[in-house]
Amino acid sequence: MPRRPAQPSDLPVSVPLFPLSGALLLPFAHRPLNIFEPRFIEMIDAVLGGERLVGLIQPQDTSEESPKGQAPLEDVGCLGRLTHFEESGDGRYFIILEGVTRFKIVRELAVGSPFRQAEISAADFASDFTRDFGEEAVDRARFVKMMRDYAEFANIELNWEEIESTGTADLVNFCCMVSPHGAAEKQALLEAPSLEARAETLIAITEYEMARGSAAPLN
Repeated sequence: MPRRPAQPSDLPVSVPLFPLSGALLLPFAHRPLNIFEPRFIEMIDAVLGGERLVGLIQPQDTSEESPKGQAPLEDVGCLGRLTHFEESGDGRYFIILEGVTRFKIVRELAVGSPFRQAEISAADFASDFTRDFGEEAVDRARFVKMMRDYAEFANIELNWEEIESTGTADLVNFCCMVSPHGAAEKQALLEAPSLEARAETLIAITEYEMARGSAAPLN
């Protein structure tokens, strides 16, 4: 299997694009995906024979989960490394993508494949290649308090022993990925300029949701 890229210069010039609304991937986190559309099955076939890298990116119009054609895309996505795949009897795939780095699209390529491809750049996201970059700036106690408050608000059981043993960067990114917020909020979390900003953005979004949920209805 090709090794995990360790810096922006390790990345290929171009990658396949996987437009998917509401699907957030962040560096070093893992996202399972079921692949069933023919165009994306062909994409995974191609990826398995190459660098095993896929650019997960949201379409600007979120009314369709994965629009066909040349629907406009967000400026920033996250490159995922295919670390696991299972093929079903009918040719579908179950895959797991491990986040590598955020990227910007330099230009989309004119290709004959049914899936989109683009030249990308991760030059602005070199810190994404360091797993714990920016941890020291995060107010972990405040972040964990938000988790406790939300768990109580949404009646969710959490494994606090596991949470306490998880590194701050991994904890923040995991919570962002599994949060139930919409596509716009997920894009804001992706584009946050630092881990601290991502943590504070999630806290703000979550506190707003809880405040709305607990507000008395208007007569």
